[in-house]
Amino acid sequence: MIVANVINLSFDLTSVLSFTVSPLEMVLRGTLMYWFLFVVFRFILRRDVGSLGISDFLFVVILGDAAQNGMIGSATSATDSMVLIATLVFWSYMLDYMSFRFPVIERFTAAPRLCLVRDGKIQRRNMRREFITDEELNAQIRQQGVEDIRMVKRMYLEADGEMSLIQQESARAAP
Repeated sequence: MIVANVINLSFDLTSVLSFTVSPLEMVLRGTLMYWFLFVVFRFILRRDVGSLGISDFLFVVILGDAAQNGMIGSATSATDSMVLIATLVFWSYMLDYMSFRFPVIERFTAAPRLCLVRDGKIQRRNMRREFITDEELNAQIRQQGVEDIRMVKRMYLEADGEMSLIQQESARAAP
């Protein structure tokens, strides 16, 4: 009898599987938050996508927690969460599919590459636009195995946040 009172395994399955919020409201909330977060990551946090530092990771976790409140509202059941997750997966898949099929949509969803170094000269305006310091740029150049910025033909900040480097022809020919 004591064991039965301590371990009460009965629960109400309907409270787990029934909707506590209208599915249409969940889809609308999920859609609004998905597009808001997409705009934030596409236009504001471009540089940070490819390389997550500790503060960037913390920001994403906090952002996810804050977004959850806006998406879930007063929902509490597993079914509510499944509808919300399905909505987010739908928009993610649709953006990938539409970007693949239509170049005009790809131009909206993927940031164009940004030139940071042209013929050994730093493009300060572009670096300021993305808040890239000289130290960060030089570290990326060294990571590519190039010692001197004058040996860089082009260096780009790519759409995914990574930096790519093309060496001068004379630098590639040297042993």
